[in-house]
Amino acid sequence: MIISCQNVQKYHGAQLVLENITFDIRQGEKIGLIGRNGCGKTTLFHLLSGEERPDQGQISIRRNSVIGLLAQIQEASDDETVYAVLQRSFVEPLQWQRRLRELEQTMSASGASDDEQAWNRLLKEYGNLQEKFEAAGGYEIESSISRIATGLGIGSGQYDRRFSSLSGGEKTKVGLAELLLRRPDILLLDEPTNHLDMDAIEWLEQFLQSYDGTVLAISHDRYFLDAVVKKVIEIEDGEAFTFHTNYSGYQVEKEARLLQQFADYQEQQKKIKQMQESIKRLIEWGKLNPQNVSFPRRAASMQKALDRMVRVKRPVLERKSMDLQLEQDDRTGNQVVILDQISKAFGERKLFSAASDILRYGETTALIGGNGAGKSTLLRIILGQEAPDSGSCTLASRAVVGYLAQEAVPEENGQSVLRYFREEAGLEEGEARGQLARFLFYGSDVFKNITNLSGGEWTRLRFAVLMHRRPNLLILDEPTNHLDIDSREALEEALEEFPGTVLAVSHDRYFINRCFAKLWNINSGQFSSFSGNYEYYKEKQAEKAAAAERQATAGSTAAAVSKPRPAGGAASAVPSRKPRPAASWEQDIAAVEAQLSVIDGEMLNPRFASDSGKLAELMTARDAAQQKLDDLYSSWLSEADNS
Repeated sequence: MIISCQNVQKYHGAQLVLENITFDIRQGEKIGLIGRNGCGKTTLFHLLSGEERPDQGQISIRRNSVIGLLAQIQEASDDETVYAVLQRSFVEPLQWQRRLRELEQTMSASGASDDEQAWNRLLKEYGNLQEKFEAAGGYEIESSISRIATGLGIGSGQYDRRFSSLSGGEKTKVGLAELLLRRPDILLLDEPTNHLDMDAIEWLEQFLQSYDGTVLAISHDRYFLDAVVKKVIEIEDGEAFTFHTNYSGYQVEKEARLLQQFADYQEQQKKIKQMQESIKRLIEWGKLNPQNVSFPRRAASMQKALDRMVRVKRPVLERKSMDLQLEQDDRTGNQVVILDQISKAFGERKLFSAASDILRYGETTALIGGNGAGKSTLLRIILGQEAPDSGSCTLASRAVVGYLAQEAVPEENGQSVLRYFREEAGLEEGEARGQLARFLFYGSDVFKNITNLSGGEWTRLRFAVLMHRRPNLLILDEPTNHLDIDSREALEEALEEFPGTVLAVSHDRYFINRCFAKLWNINSGQFSSFSGNYEYYKEKQAEKAAAAERQATAGSTAAAVSKPRPAGGAASAVPSRKPRPAASWEQDIAAVEAQLSVIDGEMLNPRFASDSGKLAELMTARDAAQQKLDDLYSSWLSEADNS
C-alpha cells in the first residue's frame, strides 16, 4: 500500500469540507478522483502532498515516496526561461555535469606525471560522478525534455521565452511537463487536460498508461478517465466511495449501488416503522395493565435496539444540476453560416486559407484543431468581430447569435451575481433570483461579487444569460471548461433538445461524440469539413494513415521491381504484381459500408425531414459512396479472375 487514508476530516474555518475520507491506494494504480466542484478534491490533494494537515484521522504514505503535485499557480523568477523551468527536474545531474566539465579541464591542464596521487583522486571522483550521472539519465536530459515538451505541445521556439511572460494556460502546460520529467513515485494531477489540445491529451494518456508510478488525477474529462484510470474515487457529501473500474464502468456501478441503497433504505424504514408501532402498543398496554411490568420492559428493550440501529442513509437518486433549457424565438433559413474562400494570416503565419462550407439549420458542428491553429479567430470572423484577409462569411438574415467566449473574465465593477444577471436579462429581482436558482445560485450566492466566482460558477452564470436571450444560432468557445461532470451532462442534454444551430470549439472528446454530427478541422493551415462524430473521424484518419503506409510500401516495392535486371532468359522478365490480400479488400469495403450506414442514419434523422437542401446533399454523398463501393467490388472480382 502506497497511500492509506483513514477517517480523514478537514475544516476550512467553520465549514466541514471532508467528513469521513477512507480509502487505500496500491503502488502503480491509476485513479480518477471525481466529484462536484467544491466537494473538496483539491483540498484532499493538499492533504496528500503535505501542504495541509487533517483535523482528524490519519494519512499514511509509504516512506521515501516522492510526491509530485501539479500546482494551479506556477511560479518562477522574473528572468527564468521556459527551458530553465523544464531543467528543474535535473538539478543534481546538471550539477554533476558541471563538475565533470571542471574535472575534464583540470585534468587536461595538468598531467598524470605532475602529481600521481592528486591525479588518481581526480580520476576516482570523475569515475564516481560519471557513474551517477549515467544512472540518473544524464546523457538523455535533452532528449527527455524534447520528447515530453513536444508531446505536450511546447515547441522549441518557446524555450528562450521568459516564463513570467507566458499566459496562465501556457504556464500550467510547462509546469505539467516539468512534473512529468521529474517522474515522482506519486503523481497528483489537478485537471491535467485543461489548456491541452487533443493531440497533447492523447499523448498524455499514452504517457500515463505506461507510467511506472501511482497516478491520482482530478478530472472532469470523461474520455481521459476512460482511457487512463482503472479505479475511481468519488467524493460526495464529505465521504469517499471507491469503484474498481473506469469512468464508464463507474456510471453503471454507481446507478446499481444507488438503487440497492434505496431498496435497503426503504426496507429499513419499514422495519423502523414496525418497531415504533410495537413500542407504542407496548407502552399503551403497560398503561392499561400497570401490574404487568413486562410491557414497559419490552418497550424499553425494543427502544434501545432501535436507538442502536445503524441507519441507512437515504440516497439522492438525482442530484440538482444546472437547469439549462435552450429555446429560440424564431428559426433561421436553411443556410445559417456560409464560409466562402476565407483566409486569415498574422504576418508570416497562415492560420487557414480558402475555408469554405455551409452550416445548415439544425446542424451541430464542432470546430477542432491544435492550440493556436486559429479556431477562436474563425469564430470571431463569423461573429463579425474580425475581418478575413480574403473571402467572406455570411449569416442568415434572421440569425440571433448566442455567443459564449472562452475566457471572458468579468469586469472589475463591483457587480454582484444578481445585479449582473438583472442588467443582462432585464428582469425584476424576484424573477431573476428564481432563474439564478436554476443555475445553482441559492441564497447568499446571488450577492457574491462576480470577480470572486470560480471558473465553473462564471460559466454557469453566462449560460443563464445566454438561455434568456433565446438564440437560434449558438457559438460556443470551449463551453465545458471549468464545468463539473454533472453540469457538462446538463449542457449536453440541453444541446440535444435545442432545435437551432450549434457551432462549438471544444477539446472535450466525450462532449463532441455525444452532441456533434459534423466536424470542422483546422490543421497545418488547412481547413476541412467532415461528416460524423469524433470517434468516426479518428477511425477514418487511422484508415487514411494505413492506406498511405500501404501506398508507400507498394511504391517502394514497385521501384525495386522496376530496377534493370541482367539481360537474357527468364531472369530479365518482370514478375507479375502480387494480388492484394483479401483482408485488405475487406477492410476498405467495410470502411465504405460504415460510411453509407452513417449517411443513411442522417437521412432518417427527423431534423432533416423537411430540409430538401440537406437531403439532396446527403443523397449526393450517398451516391458517391455507393459508386466507390461498387468499384471496390468490381476491382476485387477482376483481380480474383486474373490471379
